[in-house]
Amino acid sequence: MNPFAVSSEFVAGVDPAAAPEGPGWWFGFCGARILVTMTESEGPDAVEPDVMEVGVPQVNNLAELGIEAVRSQYLGHLNNRPCYAAQLPSELDLPASLALKPLRSLYGQLDDTFFAIAGRAVQLVDWDRTHQYCGCCATPMEQSLHERGKRCPQCNLRQYPRLSPAVIMLVSRGSEVLLARAPRFREGLYSVLAGFVEPGESLEETVAREVREEVGVEITDIRYFGSQPWPFPNSLMIGFTARYASGDIVIDPVEIEAADWFTKDSLPPVPGKLSIARKLIDWFLAQDTP
Repeated sequence: MNPFAVSSEFVAGVDPAAAPEGPGWWFGFCGARILVTMTESEGPDAVEPDVMEVGVPQVNNLAELGIEAVRSQYLGHLNNRPCYAAQLPSELDLPASLALKPLRSLYGQLDDTFFAIAGRAVQLVDWDRTHQYCGCCATPMEQSLHERGKRCPQCNLRQYPRLSPAVIMLVSRGSEVLLARAPRFREGLYSVLAGFVEPGESLEETVAREVREEVGVEITDIRYFGSQPWPFPNSLMIGFTARYASGDIVIDPVEIEAADWFTKDSLPPVPGKLSIARKLIDWFLAQDTP
């Protein structure tokens, strides 16, 4: 399952005038933290302590919660209820029923559909915040009502939400998989290789280049695996599998701290199920290899 795949019940929209009437879902962000409701839920028995359930505020506007949004955008509607993304002030005095939580930490706690829409919302909030003025002539940009974009009324420059394509690839050698760890990883964690697409490259060329640059290995049989939007902050992860062709591991010390071949029964700690990296590793583990 792709945790950022928006449910078919959600219909994207741009023009707020087309929004259904009534209270809507507000995906408010202060940086990478999302505004959520906190509701106490009783445990299944008297022994288990109460737990806090998180949700997305549903109101006509954030002013009902005592919050004045810096700016907002219409996202579309979910089950005929409007959805909005909003940039929140940096300083907020919230009641106990509301909280700001890092979006990534809410995987498995926030409803899957809301989590996916929140992933879309946080990227649009960041894009809106950083594209208030034309990058060519510094004129204030105007939001289009017909597409997700902005236009400069002075020089007609158009800007669209930023999307950074990146490849992520699992390289296998028979019964072994190539895993590496970057300096930014938590202690002991290994993952598959990944890197951003450069101008003029095909995705397959990027896969081969990144593997060569990061670990000095040549690969073959590059095959598409799947994709995943990754709103941390604005990537589209495009997954591939490949087989080892030649070369010894020689790491790029700037990008990679360690790399090695691992068998299925000797895997180090790997990423959690939120990421496509884990889906690639799980796919490898399910393969019949000698």
